[in-house]
Amino acid sequence: MPTCVLITCARNEEIHIGLLLECVLAQTVTPRKWIIASDGSTDRTDDIVREYAGRHPWIELLCVPERGPRDFASKVYAFNAAYDRIRSLDFDIIGNLDADLTFGNDYLEYLLRQFSQCQQLGVAGTPFVEDSSIVYNYQFTNIEHVSGGCQLFRRACFEAVGGFPPIKGGGEDWVAVTTARMRGWRTRTFTERHFVHHRSEEHT
Repeated sequence: MPTCVLITCARNEEIHIGLLLECVLAQTVTPRKWIIASDGSTDRTDDIVREYAGRHPWIELLCVPERGPRDFASKVYAFNAAYDRIRSLDFDIIGNLDADLTFGNDYLEYLLRQFSQCQQLGVAGTPFVEDSSIVYNYQFTNIEHVSGGCQLFRRACFEAVGGFPPIKGGGEDWVAVTTARMRGWRTRTFTERHFVHHRSEEHT
């Protein structure tokens, strides 16, 4: 089984972050490290994460100074700050998780097994659900697209594409996946699992 680390960027996610923390704790495979980068949170997000980190040493809160209005570029800067904290660790897979997700207990194990079965797999993910419906119908949507809410990268692939570009208007996840394919990596959405997005895109 490949080893993995996770990064979550969060700003004022006190409503959802506890659900995600319990979800990851319940996984059949435990990440080697999970950095939760609080991007200038002013609510109880930091306190909630600190409580869990105090009980689980593989969870770490990283407080990132606010860079201005909430946008996708600030999220990338927070992600990169978290990645700098784990760059020296030995791991195979890095996961980017939004703060407002939940998924089944075998979700991480299932995706990690996909990487173990295909050495050319660079990016993997699943469909997501909002309001009890699958957002993308993969009979009509490109199965090689991987939703940005939860993307797992093989480390060699992530570093080869240079990570996420700090695009203020968004699309950094699409750019990373597309660049991975251009460099010869396979990217895939596996429809046998899904994650639940607890907040619609227009409110992120």
